[in-house]
Amino acid sequence: MEKGKKKIVESIPNYSEGQNSEKIDLIVSEIKNTPNTRIVDVEYDSDYNRAVITFVGTPEAVLKANIDAAKKAIELIDMNAHKGQHPRIGAVDVVPFVPAQNVTMEECIELSVKFAETMAKEGIPVYLYEESARKMERKNIDNIRKGEYEKLKDAIKTDPERQPDFGPSEFHPTAGALVTGARNPLISFNINLDTKDVAIARKVAKCIHLHSGGLVNIKAMGTELANRDYVQVGISNINYRKTPLYRQMELVKIEAARYGVSIIGSELVGVLPLGAVLNSLEYYLQLDKPDKLEEKHLLEYYFDF
Repeated sequence: MEKGKKKIVESIPNYSEGQNSEKIDLIVSEIKNTPNTRIVDVEYDSDYNRAVITFVGTPEAVLKANIDAAKKAIELIDMNAHKGQHPRIGAVDVVPFVPAQNVTMEECIELSVKFAETMAKEGIPVYLYEESARKMERKNIDNIRKGEYEKLKDAIKTDPERQPDFGPSEFHPTAGALVTGARNPLISFNINLDTKDVAIARKVAKCIHLHSGGLVNIKAMGTELANRDYVQVGISNINYRKTPLYRQMELVKIEAARYGVSIIGSELVGVLPLGAVLNSLEYYLQLDKPDKLEEKHLLEYYFDF
């Protein structure tokens, strides 16, 4: 197929392992060894105890790579011994499918359902979220993760509202459950504060979180980082077009200043869409003609697998 015309899907599977690099390498290799895929980024962190892999490929290849990597993760990760800062319900915590090039959201929904059906056959309870959700309340992954691994382990067996969309109504003995679905691009953009007081980070996070009167499209949590001399406001931006990055950065700056704290840096987990860079540049540079930022040659992506 001609370059630029090929169907491309992006996927960003999250695994509950951020401390054992050998296990992470084995999971990554399942994706790397799948033809017609390309790994874009691999991030893992010992405090969150989580690995996030960003990769692209043709729809069929992305589905196969996710299935193979998930099976490897199930083999390697025991949730009974897992502890970490990030909310989670399973070894393969969430597997999103994102339209990247010449692919519709409906096609990504279909991929997520095929992935769910396959993992259910492996004995994993599977929940559908975002655009794939079959229940309105499950569009928001926070509702699925309520109580996390420890409480959902019991609730899935006793509460009809916590039953999975696919698979058994009980956790896999070591891998728990998983979430999958189709969604728009999400930006994980964490902001570091020059304090070790995690209570301040949590107060700032609450101020910007959408459900506590903060910014629309923003989910946030304050996180203590054991091996660093600062705390972090972990942020997920689910629609950077409507809520630009500069807006979350400036609000964090304002709220942190109330406690005499300033921003000392930031951390990107995964990759950043060019559009998110451009709309923040427009704000910070105060350009009279922001359209000059959007050079066509920067926006054309070609994939040759």
